[in-house]
Amino acid sequence: MKDQLREFISLIGAGCMPDDEIERIADEAAQAYADPAAFLAANPDINYDDSYPMPLGEWIVLGSLPETVVFIGDSYQELFQAISESFDSSVALNLKPKQLAKTEALTALNRIQVQMAALNKEAGGYVLLNFSQLLDEELQMVMVGQHDLARVLELGQQLNIRVEPALEALKVAVHV
Repeated sequence: MKDQLREFISLIGAGCMPDDEIERIADEAAQAYADPAAFLAANPDINYDDSYPMPLGEWIVLGSLPETVVFIGDSYQELFQAISESFDSSVALNLKPKQLAKTEALTALNRIQVQMAALNKEAGGYVLLNFSQLLDEELQMVMVGQHDLARVLELGQQLNIRVEPALEALKVAVHV
């Protein structure tokens, strides 16, 4: 499981996390999945209880990823603001968060996805994925390169961590 966690975290944190940090998170999450009680006993500072909507190992992954990897917000404007702030000034974003203020969810997410797909051509552009179980915000996503999408979805399924293309999921939800 640790190898799968390491690969999963590496793909969703591509370029944003050093290898030693990826290794640490994978190691801690693997321990937490294997023996939650022992992990909590050894790490009393971890704020987790059985009422959380995910296993402890997933909680460790989600809580350990930096805000340059997991993007959260209660609106698409907030979400895109977080995404925008994760890029340095050398990356030109045509879309601005305020342009999403009065748009419907599907329109806003489509605009964000179009912008993300135009970046990182070597990776086939970025795809936004709904990530894990929602905690406090309405939106919680990660970004992966299009070329890594199939593998990330496969690993998410193997690890039982929710990852799904956000735009496709919203289209299904709106048309149900």
